[in-house]
Amino acid sequence: MTRAKPWHGVLVATALPLRAARSGGPAIDFDTYAGHIAWLAANGCDGVTPNGSLGEYQNLSPEERARVVTTALSAAPEGFTVMPGVAAYGADEARRWAEQAAEAGAPAVMLLPPNSYRADHRAVIDHYRRVAGAGVPVVAYNNPHDTKVDLVPELLAELYAEGLIVAVKEFSGDIRRFYQITELAPGLDVLAGTDDLALEMAIAGSSGWIAGYPNAFPRACAALWAAATQGDLATALPLYRTLHPLLRWDSRTEFVQAIKFSMDLVGRHGGPCRRPRLPLTPEHEALVREATEKAIAEGLT
Repeated sequence: MTRAKPWHGVLVATALPLRAARSGGPAIDFDTYAGHIAWLAANGCDGVTPNGSLGEYQNLSPEERARVVTTALSAAPEGFTVMPGVAAYGADEARRWAEQAAEAGAPAVMLLPPNSYRADHRAVIDHYRRVAGAGVPVVAYNNPHDTKVDLVPELLAELYAEGLIVAVKEFSGDIRRFYQITELAPGLDVLAGTDDLALEMAIAGSSGWIAGYPNAFPRACAALWAAATQGDLATALPLYRTLHPLLRWDSRTEFVQAIKFSMDLVGRHGGPCRRPRLPLTPEHEALVREATEKAIAEGLT
């Protein structure tokens, strides 16, 4: 049974397991991906958001991208959300991905503004209006660092008032946005999108966390979120302090490589990335290793 608001809780922006191929770039291991979905569900997470930037969607063929969605939906147990990312350069392509997700059985989708185009106010409204026409609930994704389009609180309020979005993944890095958005658009769910602000967003009253590092530490991240949303800071703060050196990688250019490397270290398969992403530098690898091994030593796996 689908939850009333399937975008609530801890939803994992899933990394995509790749394995080196004899020719060309690394190939997707769909069986391992299906197992990863089941593992996240068994370890306290509430859902996944495949085909986000952590899932390297920009480097997938249309066939691969569609199969990622159907694989996740097939592997998900009952009540476990699969909310695909449907980002694209323009609204027509994004709508096609929204329709594909809806037809496959996804209860909601996550949508960035137009990619690689500095859309103005009018273009952003048109973009969300077009995709919302697919008939599936849309969670907006505000990532002005990558898209160069900032879904400011006033714009989000306008999108919500027209019924185009049900929530927003907030990745601006400004905790003040939570309060501004909820004041201007009461009823719009503001989801934590920046891993290293998860505690602050939970305390503020966020109803969900779309997170990267549960790919490696699902139980610890789920426990952190549960404690923080319940106001149990005695439990949440020590977890947050241990995880924070890892969580802050979520806002760095090398976040995909860092999270995949942590997955490898905890015994999951992260594997390589497709270009243009290269392996971590030795210096960055050492930092991720140190923080991951500290979390392992403290029993967070």
